[in-house]
Amino acid sequence: MHGSQLFVVMIVAIVMIASIFKARIRYGHKYGDRASNGEAAAAKAEAERLREEVKQLKERLHVLERITVEKESSLEREFARLRDQ
Repeated sequence: MHGSQLFVVMIVAIVMIASIFKARIRYGHKYGDRASNGEAAAAKAEAERLREEVKQLKERLHVLERITVEKESSLEREFARLRDQ
């Protein structure tokens, strides 16, 4: 094998090895391979806390909607009462 052929083979081998490492790093980031058990547990706890907060906010929104509708209907009744007088 001549020097130039060896050089081409070395470049191809380096590119192949680099692409393998790149794929491994992407896979790790995509599937959470690099997160430790503590980080994963913390992320799950944070997700559960956020779910609970969203649930509470939805309940509060429901109460506010109900109050708004009640006020509108009470205002309509008051206007109707005043018109009838």
